[in-house]
Amino acid sequence: MFAKSIASAAVGAAALFAQSANAQVTATGTMGSTNPPQATMGTPVNQTSMARLLSANSIDDFCIFAPPQKGVTIGDSEAFEVAWCTKQRNNARIIPDGVLKAVHFIKTPMYVQVQGWGDFTQLNIAAGDLGGELDPHGATGEGNPVGGNVTSNVSGTDVHYQEWMNYMSDTQFCLRICTAENATVSAALQCQHTLDEMGCEWVMPGDYTQDTFTSCDGDAAFPPGLYPLANGSTSTFAQRYTGTYVDGASSTQMFTVGQTVTPPAPYSTPATSNCQTFSSVGNGIASLALANAGSATGVASGSSSSKASSSMAASSSGMMSSGSSAAASRSGSSAAAGTTASASKSGASAASAAASSATSRSGASMSITRFGGDGLGAVMAVGFSAFAVVAGAGAFFL
Repeated sequence: MFAKSIASAAVGAAALFAQSANAQVTATGTMGSTNPPQATMGTPVNQTSMARLLSANSIDDFCIFAPPQKGVTIGDSEAFEVAWCTKQRNNARIIPDGVLKAVHFIKTPMYVQVQGWGDFTQLNIAAGDLGGELDPHGATGEGNPVGGNVTSNVSGTDVHYQEWMNYMSDTQFCLRICTAENATVSAALQCQHTLDEMGCEWVMPGDYTQDTFTSCDGDAAFPPGLYPLANGSTSTFAQRYTGTYVDGASSTQMFTVGQTVTPPAPYSTPATSNCQTFSSVGNGIASLALANAGSATGVASGSSSSKASSSMAASSSGMMSSGSSAAASRSGSSAAAGTTASASKSGASAASAAASSATSRSGASMSITRFGGDGLGAVMAVGFSAFAVVAGAGAFFL
């Protein structure tokens, strides 16, 4: 009944990156209605903005998604998250100084990634929320959040990219924008969006050391959920879904897809080099703490960008304090990468992105119970068209 949709052909680890990843995987959709027409620096400080354009360019110039209202979980606000940036850009809200506790930026041949820790209750995420995933797919295919877009200038100019994923919890974040693909690994595979309960350190392995700030070049990781085997094939892990759906007029059917046992960690943590260490990441806008109080009234619709800008004549100086240049190559230096899918502060929750894995399929109503990770026993009612059928290729983890 369910077709295999990921890595239909077995791929050996040695062959995975055999070809040069020199293609730019640019976005084909339109800019979201709340967003500026393009990535723009120097926009006014507006802590009630509804813009949803992320940029990821460097350790001191990146954005993440978080709710427009205070005390909201990612699962409840995934469709209308807004952009929060370290600099005045994209008409977005500004991340106040002191929110970010650790940031690790990495540029690879296939993606740009930034991850770390912070007090994201200051970005309106509910305290204790283990979070969830934002991506360009979502229940309607219009993205979580709807109209969310991303850019990066790591190629030398601002480019809109099609595939990305941003995991957020109240304390941890990670963002990957897939900038290239080759004949073996597509951007969609490298920015896999069907593993929303697995958490940052499982899906986006890297350096998660707390209280440090680094920027590195690095190798690309093996795509999330793929595990090369000794026989040269590749096993694909599929997140567990089970539930019922109404087939036709009234017949209720049961389905279950995915594995019952989660691999404890990703296949590997890629090596990094040319690392620089910094003492902090900030923007020097002292009045942001007061401005952020206005975000409690953020509108949860996103139909238009708020014009109630608290336009402050604030300087963006003091963005980043440079520390010692640590050029030593690293390999496998991440914090323990999720010994279980339910690792605390994993950036994935039961309430996360009920339909972030959206592949269209006709039908009526359906309830989904997720097993494994933080989704144990959580039941979410979604339209059947929002459900992505994902069955692993190759060996299963049973």
